[in-house]
Amino acid sequence: MMAETGASGPRLAELLALGRRLWDELEASTEPSSGAPAVQDKVRQGLDALQRATAMVAQLELFSENEELEEVASADLKYMLLPALLGALTLKQVDLSRRREHLESAREHFLRFLKLCRNYGLGSFQLPPGISSEEETGSPSAPRDPAQPNLVAMAMSRTAKIERYKQKKELENKLASMSSFVESGTADEDQIREFYILQIQKWIGTSLEEVESIDQELVILRSRDAARQASAGPRGPSRSARIPMKPFILTRDAAQARVFGAGYPGLPTMTVDDWYEQRRRQGVVSSAHRVPAGASDEELQKQQQETEEEKDDEEALQKARDWDDWKDTHPRGYGNRHNMG
Repeated sequence: MMAETGASGPRLAELLALGRRLWDELEASTEPSSGAPAVQDKVRQGLDALQRATAMVAQLELFSENEELEEVASADLKYMLLPALLGALTLKQVDLSRRREHLESAREHFLRFLKLCRNYGLGSFQLPPGISSEEETGSPSAPRDPAQPNLVAMAMSRTAKIERYKQKKELENKLASMSSFVESGTADEDQIREFYILQIQKWIGTSLEEVESIDQELVILRSRDAARQASAGPRGPSRSARIPMKPFILTRDAAQARVFGAGYPGLPTMTVDDWYEQRRRQGVVSSAHRVPAGASDEELQKQQQETEEEKDDEEALQKARDWDDWKDTHPRGYGNRHNMG
């Protein structure tokens, strides 16, 4: 059934063309950040146009599970791309607080597109698994051992990626050679039909890659959310004030603590004045030169000067005594042999 147009408002073809044009501009954009206001405005405009076009396609019932690809009009084939374009534009949104919601929405759009292509026999591929309730809660039904990866599945996935890459390059070359004829209006119906089918096949490979990437990111986001919930814990009544613990010494036993100590210098048991007084009573230190506690700097300097003078007097007296003893045993001129006297 050919797409019908409404009496008022933009037509279905115009909405699809607007969404495609905005998508192409976003892909060729040179903006340094995808979160730039100009970029996000185009994303919102494109999503709005494609959502309105999708609603019109559903109202017109252009596609059905009970018909074959040959029954679809060539001009209507391009509307099969609507779910894929919606998924691609949904991924362009940069609201981090709704990132998981955007990923799940984009995944649904891509899966709806892949199911539609599968029903019409467009391409041979395996549909990605859906999101089960166990995966939503982050507890898979069959836990996998990360130490024993499925080597067969990894090899098959690698082979499928290589094959999809080769098909993508081949499809891009064919589309580049046919786009000028279709856009100029010189292509016949068979060429237009082949052109749209090639576009659909190209987006099949893109959708499979996007779904795989979305699944990997969703695993990370679910793990992050589960970790946050676990760290938050149940919010019960407020906890009572915590009583501070007394410090204690980690030693094997009391005997070891007495012999080896606590492992650090002990605390002082007396003041300097008490120690000085104890030493004075023991006769080790004389009390003549004891500096009183709380003495000023001038008193300390005066006391130090007196001590040095007394020390100098004792040295001078001893030197004079030694000199007298030497003169008693050595007459005047002893040792002077310069004049041979």
